[in-house]
Amino acid sequence: MNGMGCLKLTPRAASRRDFIRAGSLGFLGNSLSGLLRAAATQKAAGKAQACILLWLEGGPSHVDTWDPKPNSAFKPISTNVAGIQISELLPETAKRMNKLAIVRSMHTKGNDHPQGTHYAITGHEVNPAMNFPSIGSMIAKETGPRNSMPPNVLAPQWERSRQYEEYFRAGFLGPDYDPMTIPDPSKKEFEVADLSLPKAVSEQAVHSRQAFLSAVDERYRSLYEGAEHANMDGFSAQALKMLLNPSVRDAFDLSKEPEKLRERYGKDAVGQSALLARRLVEAGARFVTAAGFHSNSWDTHAKNDQGHRDRLCPPLDRTLSALLDDLSDRGLLDSTVVLAMGEFGRTPFVNPDLGRDHWSSCWSLALGGGGIKGGQVVGSSDEQGANITSSPVSMGDVFATIYKAFGIDWTKEYDTPAGRPVKIANALDDRTGEPLRTLL
Repeated sequence: MNGMGCLKLTPRAASRRDFIRAGSLGFLGNSLSGLLRAAATQKAAGKAQACILLWLEGGPSHVDTWDPKPNSAFKPISTNVAGIQISELLPETAKRMNKLAIVRSMHTKGNDHPQGTHYAITGHEVNPAMNFPSIGSMIAKETGPRNSMPPNVLAPQWERSRQYEEYFRAGFLGPDYDPMTIPDPSKKEFEVADLSLPKAVSEQAVHSRQAFLSAVDERYRSLYEGAEHANMDGFSAQALKMLLNPSVRDAFDLSKEPEKLRERYGKDAVGQSALLARRLVEAGARFVTAAGFHSNSWDTHAKNDQGHRDRLCPPLDRTLSALLDDLSDRGLLDSTVVLAMGEFGRTPFVNPDLGRDHWSSCWSLALGGGGIKGGQVVGSSDEQGANITSSPVSMGDVFATIYKAFGIDWTKEYDTPAGRPVKIANALDDRTGEPLRTLL
């Protein structure tokens, strides 16, 4: 017998997951109904209401982007904030520096992609005995859903290297706070199947709860009574409401956006995942990971300069600037944190293949919106970008900053099933992270 949530399914029933898949917005399991349990959580009361993570998989070269140095092939350019310069590869972002802050003194653990990704997304080193929750899952737990929208979404889902996707999940918090993972929104055939009913079940019939449950019971699964079954009713009703809510379906429909704006973001996975993220937070999602850079895109062990110049920085510059403008124009930037980062930076020296290797000792990220002050720089590095020279920052400090923007108590700890307390803003040396005071 297969288990799913607090319901048990026969093998026949479990095989019918094409009906509102359990893996994303599944009905009654890891699921819409599960996600709605977060509504019982105490709501945060900060200025930020949502966060968009622009995930730069593979790790950008900080000396060729946010922290230009003489050992970069690219020149620093002035921004619209006096005294702040970034790489010439980001000219559009430079015009919007007043909306972003740069942290140039990131210091993290894990010098390979799996460990670095896990640390950057959870704030914890990999532990075989523990599955830690991602920041998106923790924000989903602390804030709860809005407007019937799934609170935590990841787009697009990994087609390869699914290991990385696991790090964005909820860990010991349970599947209620896992992200809804969806296909690449830039594809012509893009569709979120979980928001569609089977053709044999009409919406009119679904509005009759008894008829709907009967249809599900007869066609897909056998329900078994359990101690928690009665508790499912309220959450199931809310899940059904989400499924049938036209505004939820509309939020995932990129065809409703003007073609000119879609082109402004970029018609590739990077641009369309960011545009979808804007639509989702506007509709009520709490945390959206726009992961259009896949397959370790920024992992430039060879031909670093060529990769950054021709393939990587142009879509980043285009999409990030479009996202900032779009959020600002819609009055959403004040309530939406935007975080652009990868899992680490890259070496200050160039290897024999003209590439830069992994470097977690000193790297950079950018963030803004949601009450975070733009036009700021936190920390500094030495002349080559190899070592931090002031204000070292950990992921726990970044998490604490974002939590404070949301009004979440960043000193909070969660108890694991084994009774071990785990910090939601875990800094280096088992400290609790501290918000970056100059940014709030």
